[in-house]
Formats: sequence, structure tokens, C-alpha cells
Amino acid sequence: MIDKASTAARAREAAKKARDLIIRKNAMDGGSLPGKLADCSEKDPSRSELYIVEGESAGGSAKQGRDRQFQAILPLKGKILNVEKARPERMFAHEEISALITAIGAGMGEDFDSEKLRYHRIIIMTDADIDGAHIRTLLLTFFFRHMRELIDDGYLYIAQPPLYKASKGRRSNWLYAESELDNWMADTSGINIQRYKGLGEMNPDQLWDTTMDPDYRLMLRVTAEDAISADDIFRTLMGEEVGPRRDFIRANALEVRNLDV
Repeated sequence: MIDKASTAARAREAAKKARDLIIRKNAMDGGSLPGKLADCSEKDPSRSELYIVEGESAGGSAKQGRDRQFQAILPLKGKILNVEKARPERMFAHEEISALITAIGAGMGEDFDSEKLRYHRIIIMTDADIDGAHIRTLLLTFFFRHMRELIDDGYLYIAQPPLYKASKGRRSNWLYAESELDNWMADTSGINIQRYKGLGEMNPDQLWDTTMDPDYRLMLRVTAEDAISADDIFRTLMGEEVGPRRDFIRANALEVRNLDV
């Protein structure tokens, strides 16, 4: 019991030192925002949104296709650190996580203050494949563990890019689910189907039309239940214990085989 208390105390102290390091770094930089962030011109957080985008390619398209008035873009380079295994000081020193914390502007953990949020919509936008799902789960786990109020207060969303574009002649439709594709193929003959595996496959206009235009886009608001589910799965798949991971893979073998890789 004493060892556990001592370990927890050391972890809290390490986390505090790491948070202080980020605060000092931001102060030395003049409070500057991450260089990769394409910020919006709107200063009212309630009218502003931040897209966290997978990859430089999709980030470039999102920057070109967005409405600069109220939409900010933060592209991430690859997968963020696995916070399930990382020590606090390593996590806070991680470039992508540091950029996230600075861009959002409200701190984290015990220091999180929703009054300081720079955006009231924070939108995770990743590819519709297994890598995109992994990155999304990493982000959900990070937010659940270290910015829980984002979820509890309804500020966190997941963008829903289309899976397919179905065309016949001059008529085109964006399809967001396999069931929509099945219905189209059952009701329409001679159609051309284009599969979108990555956001980078869409040009800026297409990305705006399908995923960023507030009048037509589909988004899911993340609830505590969503985050807990993602956290449980991630703990199973990425944690240290082999047994639960093996059991999960066996129990979900069909779904794993059907994943788009």
C-alpha cells in the first residue's frame, strides 16, 4: 500500500513538472501557437472550431477547403504517443501532444479550464480505415484521460467522411455507410463506385462539400460512454497484459478480418 502511494505521488510530481515545462516553454515562445496550426480569424470560441486532421496531405486539403473565418486546422504527423504506456514527462514532451495542448489552450489534467478553450468544437477527422481508427482511438484515450471536460461538456466531435462516391452520368451521391451503397446498387444499374480510403484522396472542394460544410456534414458528438468504450478497447489492445489482448482478438476475429487495411 505504501509503495503504491509513493508511486502515485511520484507520478503526480512528474506530471506537474511536465505541465510546468509546457507552461514555461509557451511563455518563452511568447505564448505562440504551434507552427503547423492554421488558425481561424474568429476570436469567439463559441463560433470557432478546430479540426484535428490525420496527415499532412489531408491537412493541406483541409487548409485549402476550409472556411478561414471560423475553422482552424491542426494536422498531426502520424500516430500520437500511446498515453497508456507513457510516463507523464515523456507524454508532455511529445511534439504532437504538446501542439494539441497549446492549440486547444485550456491546459490539461487538474489544470484544465474550459473557460480558456479557444474553440468550442474540437473535431477529430481521420481516414476511414484501420490506421484512421487507431489514431482516433489514441486521441479519444488522450482526451478521456487528460481533458475529460471536453467530453463531459460536449465539445468533442468525430467527423464522418464519406466511404464512397456513387455516380451515374452527371448525377453523383456521397455515401457514408455500407448500407447506403447496398441500397444504391440494388436500386440503380450502371453506376460507377469510387472508394475513398483516405482524406488525402479528396480535393479541397470535395473535402469541404462532404466533411466540413456545416450545412451538409455529418459529425458525431463524443459522449462519456464512447470514450469509455474506446479507452477499454485501447487498454486491452495496447496494454501490457497479453491474455486480454489475445482474448479480444479471438472474440472479434470476424470484425478484424473485415477491417479495411
